[in-house]
Amino acid sequence: MIARDDELAGKVAIISGGASGIGQALAVAYARAGAHSVIGVFPGDPHSATETVALVEAAGGRCVAVPMDVRQFDGEHGTEALAQAAIDTFGRLDIAIAAAGILRRNPIETMTDDAWDDMMAVDLSGVMRVFRSAASRMPSGGAMVATSSIAGGVYGWEEHAHYAAAKSGLLGLCRSLAVELAPRGIRVNTVIPGLIESPQSLDSVNSLGKDGLEAAGSIIPWGRVGNVDECARAIRFLSSADAGYITGQQLIVDGGLTVRWPS
Repeated sequence: MIARDDELAGKVAIISGGASGIGQALAVAYARAGAHSVIGVFPGDPHSATETVALVEAAGGRCVAVPMDVRQFDGEHGTEALAQAAIDTFGRLDIAIAAAGILRRNPIETMTDDAWDDMMAVDLSGVMRVFRSAASRMPSGGAMVATSSIAGGVYGWEEHAHYAAAKSGLLGLCRSLAVELAPRGIRVNTVIPGLIESPQSLDSVNSLGKDGLEAAGSIIPWGRVGNVDECARAIRFLSSADAGYITGQQLIVDGGLTVRWPS
């Protein structure tokens, strides 16, 4: 039996990118703490939202999946619809998590304006839209968390300048919103995942792939790459009362990778 976090019991979170990866793991983590979730799922996502809903229900929670494209604010699939679904279904919105993102390998010499703009529209502006929609519906005591990346949040990454730029931009976005929303009692923080095994990182075309992740484990002090559950628990912490005096900060979840002296 997993003990519930009474402070989170009954609260409602919206999670963009909830069909797989960190977003899915987080919906389950909230269910274990007694919270419910509304997940935003891109209509073209190859991962089925029904799996997330089933996992949440098995953990004792409730979950609603909403078709959503973070490139849109208004409209049937906009972030407004995601936030309103929380109000319509559960009558409240306490937590907003921006976990949706895309990853594309693209050298700067072949980078097009469209490729750059699309990355920004999802990985940076998409986070802004999720938080913008949540802010108008969230009461005092709410929490927002964005998922950045070690690429951009800490390091550079060759052939991924647009991705790193977007993820770096999230730090400034969340710091500024932390100041702006503090008078309303809303906290805003960022999680910076290190090398985490997920559907995105297992993509050998645009990311490290399985072999690359296995090789990376040798340079991490913890001796392995992380998993999505470990990131989800860090995000759940930042959105709970245990982190009640933490806002405008970045929590790196990387097994010690960024503090290891290069050899």
